[in-house]
Formats: sequence, C-alpha cells, structure tokens
Amino acid sequence: MKFPVRNTSLLFAIALTALTMDAQTKVTKAAYGKMPDGTAIDKYTIKSPKLEVSVITYGGIITSIISPDKTGKMGDVALGFDKLDDYRTKNDPHFGGTIGRYANRLAHAQFKLEGNDYHTPANDHGNTLHGGVGFDHVVWQGKQIPSGVELTYKSPDGDQGFPGNLTAMVRMTVEGDALKLAYSATTDQPTVVNMTNHSYFNLNGEGAGDILKHKVQLHSTKFTPVDAGLIPTGELKPVTGTPFDFQLPHAVGERINVNDDQLKLGKGYDHNWVLDQQKTLRNVAEVYSEDSGRVLTVLTDQPGIQFYTGNFLDGVQGKNGHKYEFRNGLCLETQHWPDSPNHPAFPSTELKPGQTYHTVTVYRLGVRK
Repeated sequence: MKFPVRNTSLLFAIALTALTMDAQTKVTKAAYGKMPDGTAIDKYTIKSPKLEVSVITYGGIITSIISPDKTGKMGDVALGFDKLDDYRTKNDPHFGGTIGRYANRLAHAQFKLEGNDYHTPANDHGNTLHGGVGFDHVVWQGKQIPSGVELTYKSPDGDQGFPGNLTAMVRMTVEGDALKLAYSATTDQPTVVNMTNHSYFNLNGEGAGDILKHKVQLHSTKFTPVDAGLIPTGELKPVTGTPFDFQLPHAVGERINVNDDQLKLGKGYDHNWVLDQQKTLRNVAEVYSEDSGRVLTVLTDQPGIQFYTGNFLDGVQGKNGHKYEFRNGLCLETQHWPDSPNHPAFPSTELKPGQTYHTVTVYRLGVRK
C-alpha cells in the first residue's frame, strides 16, 4: 500500500501561521471590582494587532471593542459604562451583555413546551424581554483560553421560570480583526435556549453622535412584522418595496422616519430579519461608516438577526463622560426568531437532554479607505 505524499513544507507553513496568530493575540486578566456580596469580578482583555476586546465576568459583558479607523487611529466602537456599579444598576439598554436564556421577547411572559405551561418575568409591557433578569445580570466563571476567554454559567431549574438545569458557555476569541463568539449549552430537562450578544456599535466611536449615516446591508429577503408589543405576528413579510429592504446598502437614516406602521411601532428599526436556513457560518450583514472608514461584517449560523437602531436610548450617562442619546448606537443581534416557542411554524429553540446547543457568530472589523 502506498501512502499519499505529504507536502511537509506546506504543513509546516500552516502550523507556523497558526502559531503566529496565537502568539499575536494576547490575553490579560485584571480585577474589575466586586459585587455587593464581595464576589470578585474580573476583566479579560483580548488583544491582536488589529483588534482589542474587553469582557467582564459580570453578565459576560463586552465593555469595549477597539479597532483602527481608515487613518490607523484606534478607537472604541462599543457603547458602555466606566465601572461595574453602572453595569449593575444602569444597564437597562443591555450594553454588551451576553443574553439568555431567551434573547428577545416571549409574548405574555409565557410559553408551552412538551405539554407544560411555563411563566417567565413580565418585564416588558407584559412580555418577557431577554430572559427577565437574564444572563447579562449574573456572574459567570471565567477561564483564559488560547486567543480569548471561556465563560460558564450554571442556570438552575426554574431560573426566571425556565425549566431544566442549564449549563451555558460562551467562548470569546480574537484572531486578526475578528471577534468570534461560540455559544454552547446543555440541559437535564427539555427547555428553550436562544443566546446572543447585545453590543451597541457606533463605527465613528462610542459617544460620536448618531448612526444615521451608517450604511447597512442585510442579506435577507423577509422580516417578521410585530404587533404593538413588538411581538412577531407570525407573518414573514417580503422586504422588497418597503423601508426594510437592505438587500443593497442603505443609510440607516434614509427611510427610518417614513410613514410606515412597523417603523412607528419600533420607533425605528427593532425587528428580526429572516436569514436563509443553511445553518452554516455565512456573511449576513455589513455596516459601513464613510466618516471613519470602518466596516463591520457579521457572520453567523443562526436563522435570524435583530437590527436595532438604539431607539430607546434617552441620554444615559455612558463611559468617558459621553451621554448616549436617541439612535447613538446600533445592534445586530444574531438569534433564533423572537417568541419562537409560541409559534410552531418558527424555527424551534427547544433543547433536550443529551443534545448540545451550539452556535457561532463572528464580528469582523475592517477598514475601507
């Protein structure tokens, strides 16, 4: 039997490249404060030559995302706060948080699963938003890993009304200009899981004003319209001929104030765009700022993405002395569709014992000169 000839030079080059990438990404750990009960909170900073990301063990919150603009000047493009107490007490906008168990909304704060009725906190006009007192309000266990940090949280059976003891994990890593978020979870009872990250981006820098000139492209032909409570109606509506058509790039502010019932309900864009059902990592969105030259590219294996334009920011005091006003940041939250447990036709979010929830999202920050 003849074995294939191996190109040892090529294999060596690949291995050397991988080692070089790992060597170029540095991870440091520092104290970030203490909880009222004395629990220490740590901050992990993950730095490559092109991107620096900081995350804290409280809430799995990304506190900063620093990248170069078209002139090479580094700047923080993520809205947030300066200190732990602000994240604990002022973070109604969920700046940078790891969201779970169920991202987005559950209608009437309830759902049915395998014949059982479950009730969750009614924290948003009678509905449940982002899991109630969700994963961005708890302390995660952090562990340094190559090129990043691994965060783990054990959510007990009945936590915020959700069934099952759930072990959730998110691995945040940086390679080059890309931040990779790999989520996983296991359970001992049937439950529902929908995790995401709630970072607010301003590609001109946090505190640099509104994002209305940012140009957005979403690779989607349909979205899920909502009712007055921002709950999906169940319809999948084509975007063509509507202000929700971002198949080609459009400035955020180009159509956000037109006379459209859906825009009025969300006070702007706050909707789920339907992505193809490939379940593979693919490019789903881009954002570009001509002023800074920064380009944000989003890749995910999820079936939906929530495009939110900071319509409920109302002057909250953020970091570096900046106030975040109406539409000063935008979110691109990769997800299963909102209220999926109450819509049998929507992609299922059920997780059963023996299964592993696993999903990956990548935020890549480049420049266009």
